[in-house]
Amino acid sequence: MATPRIKPRNGNTESREEIVVVVDSIRSIVQSLRISGREAEQRLGVSSAQLYVLQELRDRPALSINELAERTYTHQSSVSMVVARLVENGLVRRSIVRGDARRLSISLTAAGRSVLRRAEGSQTALITALRSMSRSQLRALAGNLNELTGILDSRNGALTKAEIALRA
Repeated sequence: MATPRIKPRNGNTESREEIVVVVDSIRSIVQSLRISGREAEQRLGVSSAQLYVLQELRDRPALSINELAERTYTHQSSVSMVVARLVENGLVRRSIVRGDARRLSISLTAAGRSVLRRAEGSQTALITALRSMSRSQLRALAGNLNELTGILDSRNGALTKAEIALRA
């Protein structure tokens, strides 16, 4: 028996089965991130976004918010807000870079290292999985997800990335 086809308003015809796979996959990713975020919050008192930034700072400080944004695959404004929260909580510090008073180095404090010793990976698993994909798979996924979020944003008046980061 053939998979039923549906014809949406935009005139494209797609398989119901493909939509089910996509929706189930997105739900699974969201659930995984939600669970790891909740566990991090309960056990460590930090959000999963904050934990991910701490993990990226474990081996070396960042010489700027932009460098940290690049390392965490996150928008600069979002990382800036996460770092501000971490500074407030005493988990990271901002220091002037020697020889360039305009630049700040972001590094872990003793309290930040203590949180990391008690932490397990969260978003790290997602990044590891994405890094295991071929470049063409990753490019296609990025394009398709960007298109999907654009459609959803235009229909729902979705939160900006900065607003999402504030909730992190």
